[in-house]
Amino acid sequence: MPSVARFRSVVLDCPDPRALADFYAAVLGGTPEAEDGEEDWYVLHVPGGPRIAFQQVEGYTPPEWPRADRNPQQFHLDLDGGSTWAEIDAAHERVLALGARPLDLEDREKKDFQVYANPAGHPFCLCRVERP
Repeated sequence: MPSVARFRSVVLDCPDPRALADFYAAVLGGTPEAEDGEEDWYVLHVPGGPRIAFQQVEGYTPPEWPRADRNPQQFHLDLDGGSTWAEIDAAHERVLALGARPLDLEDREKKDFQVYANPAGHPFCLCRVERP
C-alpha cells in the first residue's frame, strides 16, 4: 500500500526556540535557522537525519516525567549515544554541560539508556546501541 505522506519534521514546543535549537545543534550537529525570519520558529536540519523544529509557546509547561497522570511526557527523542558505556559517560558529561538535567540514570545495565530533560524540560534518552 503506498504511503499517504512523507515525514517532514518533529516540532518541539518551548519558551525559547533559538536556545533549544542551539542545544540540539550542539548535541546532534547542524545549524539552526529562523524560518522565514520568524524568531518564534527555528529549524535544525540534523546532518544525515531528521528536521527538528522549535516553536515558541507562551505559557509553556514542560512534561512532568515520569508522571503520566497530570502532564505526560507527550513524546521523547532516543539518541544514539554510542556503543559503550564509556561513550555514554562522555555524552552524559557533554549534555549536562549544554544544559540538560538527568531524569533517570538508574539500572543502565538493564535498560541500555539514560533519561534526561533538555533545557525546556522535554525528555530525551542517550541510548547505548551495540554495533556488530
